[in-house]
Amino acid sequence: MWQIWLIIAGLFFIGEIITVGFLIFWFGIGALIAMAVSFFTTNIIIQTSVFIVSSAILLFATKPFVKKFVDVKPTKTNAYSIIGQKALVIKEINSHSVGQIKIKGEVWSAESENDETIKEGSEVEILQIKGVKAIVKPIKIVVTD
Repeated sequence: MWQIWLIIAGLFFIGEIITVGFLIFWFGIGALIAMAVSFFTTNIIIQTSVFIVSSAILLFATKPFVKKFVDVKPTKTNAYSIIGQKALVIKEINSHSVGQIKIKGEVWSAESENDETIKEGSEVEILQIKGVKAIVKPIKIVVTD
């Protein structure tokens, strides 16, 4: 029976390599512990119980520890990476038609946040992405003497 537990552990480790979530790994360790128990008893119920209990203990006991070292923060990618950035209006934005902005060399369709008119050449902040359009608001420029 130990061979079956070894195969199961191997499958869990391969699954961990594929998913890289550091979750399935503990089931592989649990299968190795169950394999060690199989040398002492042939009772499949005991072996399976050891597998389940040891996997659960390892999973819950090490999760906070692993979380400290593996800090997974969502990365802003693609369109959502421009939210909060400043852009230049290259075609007037008004309530009648969609204007255009340019950011990082890319041209985007844009709408104003409150259907206000934003003149060409103005600087805007990108608030959100709705479909294929950027929702923007003008950046107020303070003039001092």
